[in-house]
Amino acid sequence: MTAQQSALSHPLRSQRLNALTHEPHSRLDKQVKSHDPFASTGRFARFVAAQYLFQYDLEKLYADTDLARWIPGLEKRCRVEQTLLDLADLEHAVPKGDESIREREMDISEALGWLFVSEGSKLGAAFLLKRMPPLGLSDSFGARHLGEPEGGRAQGWKSFVTALDSIELSAEQERLAEAAASAAFERFTVHLERSFA
Repeated sequence: MTAQQSALSHPLRSQRLNALTHEPHSRLDKQVKSHDPFASTGRFARFVAAQYLFQYDLEKLYADTDLARWIPGLEKRCRVEQTLLDLADLEHAVPKGDESIREREMDISEALGWLFVSEGSKLGAAFLLKRMPPLGLSDSFGARHLGEPEGGRAQGWKSFVTALDSIELSAEQERLAEAAASAAFERFTVHLERSFA
């Protein structure tokens, strides 16, 4: 069964996006591991730089008042400030982001695709945080962006998914949301490669 066929068998948008992005997600995981970001604080700082660039891309989406009507606590979900503090802790220069994503006029469906990837990464962050003590880092120093969101990871994800699944989209918008989620994984991969170059 292809990812497309598997996705179509899921009635909920969150489940379809999860199935459709399984492959790019797995590729990104392998890419991250290949750079061994937990080998030293210097290598982890490069990983944080990639996280910052991705959160910088999405900063305007998290501040979007129209989207905030649908997604509870949207503005507070953004982690760009935490990544900036982490880079300062790690004494790593703040990389210059480009405006290509920020300047795009996104349909709500595209915004949801990008946010799906960003919000989903908070679940995996719990496992990454467990690898911080040997580096002398924590959710209060150097790895703030991996910290538990207000209200907890599970509850934050559940409320996001509930909103994601409840918004009515046309068939074309569903296609845009799917393409945007895949594009978000590709974008993070670009940031990762740039940060470790």
